[in-house]
Amino acid sequence: MAAVPEIKIMRSESLGHRSDVSSPEAKLGMRVEDLWDEQKPQLSPNEKLNACFESIPVSAFPLSSDSQDIEIKSDTSLAEAVQTLSKFKVLSAPVVDVDAPEDASWIDRYIGIVEFPGIVVWLLHQLEPPSPRSPAVAASNGFSHDFTTDVLDNEDSAITSGNFFEVLTSSELYKNTKVRDISGTFRWAPFLALQKENSFLTMLLLLSKYKMKSIPVVDLGVAKIENIITQSGVIHMLAECAGLHWFEDWGIKTLSEVGLPIMSKDHIIKIYEDEPVLQAFKLMRRKRIGGIPVVERKSEKPVGNISLRDVHFLLTAPEIYHDYRSITTKNFLVAVREHLEKQGDTSAPIMSGVIACTKNHTLKELILMLDVEKIHRIYVVDDSGNLEGLITLRDIIARLVHEPSGYFGDFFDGVIPLPQNYRV
Repeated sequence: MAAVPEIKIMRSESLGHRSDVSSPEAKLGMRVEDLWDEQKPQLSPNEKLNACFESIPVSAFPLSSDSQDIEIKSDTSLAEAVQTLSKFKVLSAPVVDVDAPEDASWIDRYIGIVEFPGIVVWLLHQLEPPSPRSPAVAASNGFSHDFTTDVLDNEDSAITSGNFFEVLTSSELYKNTKVRDISGTFRWAPFLALQKENSFLTMLLLLSKYKMKSIPVVDLGVAKIENIITQSGVIHMLAECAGLHWFEDWGIKTLSEVGLPIMSKDHIIKIYEDEPVLQAFKLMRRKRIGGIPVVERKSEKPVGNISLRDVHFLLTAPEIYHDYRSITTKNFLVAVREHLEKQGDTSAPIMSGVIACTKNHTLKELILMLDVEKIHRIYVVDDSGNLEGLITLRDIIARLVHEPSGYFGDFFDGVIPLPQNYRV
């Protein structure tokens, strides 16, 4: 059985420095450095950074792995979409409307962005009362009466048996439903996108203050998504800038000096290790958070962390829970870790324990740790190891720039609203 990792406190001496000065991200950092030196001396450091990022177009941001021409056609089945997302190890992908004309604009070419969590939530919603959905309807989609009764009649529909997702992924509903049929789960309809000439400052503000986890960048000339910029991509760029004057001037500040963490321990959403894993994912979607700590019920000690991106293990490896009576958060963590160990994949974030820092760590140290561990959040503890708060990628980016008065103007005008049947 896979061992439960201990809480890992970030150690400053274990963090390296910028490893490759020729990387695209480091070159971008040096471009900021040149602009930094040109700024008026009377400007504050924060004002200088704002001015620098306002002068750089988002087209300069290095291409991400999420933008490697991964697109899903609207007539693709959910099963095929899951295979594609899993193959390329991405959480989401743009959906191309197969009925759009060849000369369609980008906003007509795409119908939105499909995500792993959206697929799971949509599937589960088909089995939940109230209704027009019922066991009879579910049976027509390939589910047995016993299977739907176990799900629908349970006091907590999040409690599922070990073979739940094996049955679900073998169903006609999963195999035959098309991606376009679940457009109500799409994050944007189609989505908010940036044009190549928009600035870094706009992008950074959207990823922080406006809570977007990723932003497509479109090329209007070819009506196509050219890049997808993520919060983790920005953190990686910052990590590659270690050693540059502007970064060191900003990154030397401790967390307490910049007012982090924002979220105190009393506001951290958590889940107990004996609760259903589906409850964890439902909490994350309901509270709009990217991860949740798993804690022991008696001691309140964290034993692991489940992130929203881990939801794909429910659909891509449903057989690993077969021997469990129910899929609790603890069973989920153990099963996934054993599965990854067998595959020789020990680098996945879920393999790590609870990674923590203290308020005395600097922004630079925090960024380097987040980049190395490929995680989206880190817990803050006191000198005795007691939980004090939580810091996300968004919190860090928000400390890098600020929004000038009236900056966005009518930028958000015309953004297509979420569909009426939006559920995620």
